[in-house]
Amino acid sequence: MELMNTSTSRINMKIQSTAGLSFVLVLLFSSSWAASAQNHEDFLQCLSLHSQNSTSISQVIYTPNNSSYLPILQFSIQNLRFTSSDTPKPTVIVTPSHESQISTVIKCSRAHGMQIRVRSGGHDYEGLSYVSELPFVVLDMINFKSITVDTETRTAWVQSGSTMGELYYRIAEKSKVLGFPAGFCPTVGVGGHFSGGGYGVMLRKYGLAADNVIDARLVNVNGEILDRKSMGEDLFWAIRGGGGASFGVILEWKIKLVPVPETVTVFAVDKTLEQNATNLVHKWQSVASKFPEDLIIRIIITRVNSTRDGEQTIQASFNSLFLGGRDRLLSLMQESFPELGLAKEDCTEMSWIESVLYFAEFPRGESLEVLLDRIPLVRHYFKAKSDYVKEPISKNGLEGIWKMFYEDEAEAAYMILSPYGGKMDEISEYAIPFPHRAGNLYKIQHLVYWEEEGEVAAERHISWIRRLYSYMAPYVSKFPRAAYINYRDLDVGMNNQGNTSYAQASIWGFKYFKNNFNRLVKVKTMVDPGNFFRNEQSIPPVLLWRKKKGD
Repeated sequence: MELMNTSTSRINMKIQSTAGLSFVLVLLFSSSWAASAQNHEDFLQCLSLHSQNSTSISQVIYTPNNSSYLPILQFSIQNLRFTSSDTPKPTVIVTPSHESQISTVIKCSRAHGMQIRVRSGGHDYEGLSYVSELPFVVLDMINFKSITVDTETRTAWVQSGSTMGELYYRIAEKSKVLGFPAGFCPTVGVGGHFSGGGYGVMLRKYGLAADNVIDARLVNVNGEILDRKSMGEDLFWAIRGGGGASFGVILEWKIKLVPVPETVTVFAVDKTLEQNATNLVHKWQSVASKFPEDLIIRIIITRVNSTRDGEQTIQASFNSLFLGGRDRLLSLMQESFPELGLAKEDCTEMSWIESVLYFAEFPRGESLEVLLDRIPLVRHYFKAKSDYVKEPISKNGLEGIWKMFYEDEAEAAYMILSPYGGKMDEISEYAIPFPHRAGNLYKIQHLVYWEEEGEVAAERHISWIRRLYSYMAPYVSKFPRAAYINYRDLDVGMNNQGNTSYAQASIWGFKYFKNNFNRLVKVKTMVDPGNFFRNEQSIPPVLLWRKKKGD
């Protein structure tokens, strides 16, 4: 969903080629798949019988017998943890090209006991959009990528299989002074990104992507296509930050475009421990959320080579977008954060769309067409977590973090600190399901990457980030310890494989949604009482829980 697009030079990893994966992976299907073979055949027959055009539907169906099956499955897998031979795989992949085909897939899946996993960009951190332990179908929205921009009304309709890069490109085609406040990585699909919230560098000015969604179209559990008016305000509220996969299949979003100046300014200032990084990060915590809303300064923490031979140090990269010119930015920084020592030569003026390329770490002068490429330059094994900080972390607390970053498993680890304030303090925590608003100084994304294959390497690195997460407990939000659903983390709680209880789901639900979780459960109960749309972290209907308890 919002995986940081980090350059090869930053991560210091080899490019992971996926071209040969189809030749080295062996398809191993679980006994549950074998047991459901008849269901699988019945499902395929159902698709053919109920399709308005059986020839058309056959052209978008892939089974393990098709030579294209594995390349199609792997094309959108962003986390190499889920490319192993023993990762559960779908019995069928459907890449619909018409809305009617999605309705047919839903109806046939319900009739023949097949789960649906919906994939737009494949950035789900835990692979839930293309992995399940139960017999399942991947509904890959890759063909749903139409984008219609209307500069007169400052709106756009965006199909859910579009990527963020494609959206930014289409906006820039039509206007130099319109943009959209969403994520950094151009290969993220809008389907999941918008439905979980959607952070970007303009959040202090305009809020999240989901805050700027004004209509949507989805296919519900009965195969009906609904818009905002016909779905009702409760369901429309739920899918803007509550995770659309719990409620239906999002076809497209109508978004409100936002004004951007012709000239914006960016900078990246790197400071190591020897260059006063600890004091600068400590000071940043107290000022970053108070900057004017046109300015955001993130911090990216990582380990780098020191200027001393053979030694390493911790680096804090102060990474910024200012919606205005360089001179005004320098004046603001001198007033609010002179300690950073920002100089004129650190700042680069450019257009907003050029800043999109800058934050995606493309070289200056790169053609905008790179935003249309759906394949990331590199793919990695990784694990991520999230936190929210309400009070500044002490210098001693920061030094404890630095100590952990010197451990072997942290060679390609990152902490990304994104400040709040501005618009994020003004929007009610109940406006949409995303609740993490006023009272937060900043959000943290914890990331660890590695390049070695196998369970041993995975366990070492995942153990490290879990220990870091444990260390952070005294310094972050509590009761609950909040988390962000677009940085999916199954460690914070999981549903049962079958129908889960409210109590079970609330373990993770209140961390992602706080008190909005209860309203999400009510909406789910209303629109999908049989819990057809479900995964390891989907909203449960409360009626199933009551029935299980004998109420």
